[in-house]
Amino acid sequence: MALRDILILPDKRLRQVSKPVGKIDAATKQLIEDMFETMYAAPGIGLAAIQIGEPVRVVTMDLAKKDEPKQPQVFINPELTWSSEAKNTHEEGCLSIPEFYEEVDRPAEVKIKYTDLQGEQHEIAADGLLATCIQHEVDHLNGVLFIDHISKLKRDRVVKKFTKQLKRAE
Repeated sequence: MALRDILILPDKRLRQVSKPVGKIDAATKQLIEDMFETMYAAPGIGLAAIQIGEPVRVVTMDLAKKDEPKQPQVFINPELTWSSEAKNTHEEGCLSIPEFYEEVDRPAEVKIKYTDLQGEQHEIAADGLLATCIQHEVDHLNGVLFIDHISKLKRDRVVKKFTKQLKRAE
């Protein structure tokens, strides 16, 4: 396992559309191990492979609370197949946009089709935090950030702030 660097806004790679995983091989399994190690260390509840610079359709997630045993989940080639008309508002944050949180409206319920580590196909229904998190991570795979779901004014401010921080760090 290896801890990987998380890409931070305004890194252009965050806007890449990730490619589907063809075969679940040793390299894919190593990537997933690295993603879990990176996600837990951050700490975060979800991570898309593109956030560590790997443009493949892989998501790791663990929604367990701090005092609960870990519940790692892997979604390979996840695809939202249905979403409800009803909306839910959650405060979202992102490991690629550290220390910025904003309320985002998303469908309250979704269905997700994905492949697991053993290559088995699944389809699950999700609501609550799982629905919000999977939509957030699938957005990453499509080059979309959660700030794309907020007002242009707020989004422009955030991008400007992170661009300034990057210039100061260089």
